[in-house]
Amino acid sequence: MTTALEPEDALEPRTPERAESLLSARYRTATAGIVLVVTLLAFEAMSVGTVMPVLARDLNGLSLYAWGFSATLIASLLTTVLGGGWVDRDGPARPLLTGLAVFVAGLAVAGAAPTMWAFVGGRALQGLGTGVALVAVYVVIARSYPDSLRPRVFAALSAAWVLPSLIGPAVGGLVAQHLGWRWVFLGLIPLVVPATMMLVPALRALRPAEQDAAPAGRARYLAAVAVAAGAGTLLYGLEHRTWALLPVAAAGLAGLVFGLPRLLPAGTLRMRRGLPSVVLVRGLLSGAFFGTDVFIPLTLTTMHHFSPAQAGVTLTLGALGWSAASQIQGRSRHRSQAFFARLGAVLVAAGIVGVTVALQFSGWAAAPAWILGGAGMGFAISSLSVLLLDGSAESEQGANSAALQIADTLGSSLVVGAAGAVIAGVGTDRLGTGLAAAGLAFAAIAVLGVVAALRIEAAR
Repeated sequence: MTTALEPEDALEPRTPERAESLLSARYRTATAGIVLVVTLLAFEAMSVGTVMPVLARDLNGLSLYAWGFSATLIASLLTTVLGGGWVDRDGPARPLLTGLAVFVAGLAVAGAAPTMWAFVGGRALQGLGTGVALVAVYVVIARSYPDSLRPRVFAALSAAWVLPSLIGPAVGGLVAQHLGWRWVFLGLIPLVVPATMMLVPALRALRPAEQDAAPAGRARYLAAVAVAAGAGTLLYGLEHRTWALLPVAAAGLAGLVFGLPRLLPAGTLRMRRGLPSVVLVRGLLSGAFFGTDVFIPLTLTTMHHFSPAQAGVTLTLGALGWSAASQIQGRSRHRSQAFFARLGAVLVAAGIVGVTVALQFSGWAAAPAWILGGAGMGFAISSLSVLLLDGSAESEQGANSAALQIADTLGSSLVVGAAGAVIAGVGTDRLGTGLAAAGLAFAAIAVLGVVAALRIEAAR
C-alpha cells in the first residue's frame, strides 16, 4: 500500500484484477453486508429530504428546518473522531454494530417526536450512530479488499443507492401523504436486522491491522468536542442573528479554529498538495452539493407547488446520476482517480449553477441540471475515497477515514445551517430571493472545490 499520492501513480491507468471480483467466494459476504448497510442508510437519507417540508409544518418547526439536517451532521462529528481511534485500536466490528444500534434508536426517537425539538434530537442520535458506522465501513473496505478492487467497491456502494433513489423519495412522499411522515422513520427499523446479520460473518473474518495503531491523545478528543460544540454554537448564533448572541457565534468559530487543525491532515486548510487536498475537496463538494439538495424540495413545494412525491423525483434523478457516474469511474481502465475527481468537481459546480437558475423559473427545469450535479458527485466522491485509502498506512486508515467523514459532515452542516440562516433572515415573503442567494453561495463553494481538486496529487 502506498503512503503518498504520487503524481505518476495517480496518472497511471488502473488495471483491475481479472481473477477476482466483488462476488467471488472470498469477498461475497463482505460485499453483501456492506451494500445492505449502505442501502439502509440511503433509504433514510433519500426519504428525509422529501418529507422534511411536511413534518416541519406538522410540528410547527419551519424555523428549525435546517437543524433537521444539521443536527445529524454535527452529532456525527464527535463520534466520527472517537470512532476513528476505536476502529484503529480494536478493529471495525464492534464500532460498526454499535453505530447501527444507535442509529436505530435515533429512528425511533425521530418517528415518535411530539415536537420539532424532539425530532431534531432524534436526528442528532442518528448522527451519533452513523458517525461511528461510516468510519468502520471504510476500514472494512480497506482491510477486506485489494487496492485494485477498491474502485469497484465504491462503485458498488453507489449502486446501493439505485433502489433507494428510484423509490425512496417517491415512497417517502406517498407514505407522508397517506400514512404520515412518522412511518418514514419507524418503518426503516426492521430493515436493520437482515443487514446486521449479513455483516457479522464478514466482520469476524477480518484480519487484524499489521501495525499497532497509535492511541488517540486527549488533545484529539478535546479537539473533537471543540469542533462539534463549535459548529453547533456557530450555527445557533447565525440562525438567531442578535447582538447578544454574537459572542456565542464567536466562541463557536474559535472552537472550529482550535479543533480542525488537530483532526484533519496537516495543511488541509491551506490546500496542501496530496492527502490534505483530497480531504478538503470532499468537504467543499459535500457542502455545496448537499446544501443545494436540502433546499430543492423546499423550493419546489413552496414556490412551484409540487407535492412531496413530485419534489422527490428531482432528488431521485440526481442520485441516479451519482450512481451511474460512480459505475463508470469504477470500471474505467484508462483514466486516473485524479481525473475523475477533477471532472466531478467541475460537474458539481455546473449542476448547482444550473439548478439555481432553473428554480427561479420552473420546477421541472431543475431536474436535468441536478442529474449533472449528481454525476459530478459520483465521479468525485468514489475517486476521492480510493485516493484516501491508497494514501493511508494501515494503522492510520481509521483516523484518515474519520478526517474524510469530518470534512463531509462539517462542510454539509455549516453550509446548510448558514444557508438556512440566510433564508430565515429574508423571510418567507422573499423566499425566492433567499434561495437564489443560497444557490450562488453553494456555487462559489463548488468552484473552490474545483481549485482544490487541482492539488490532490502529492508534490514531487
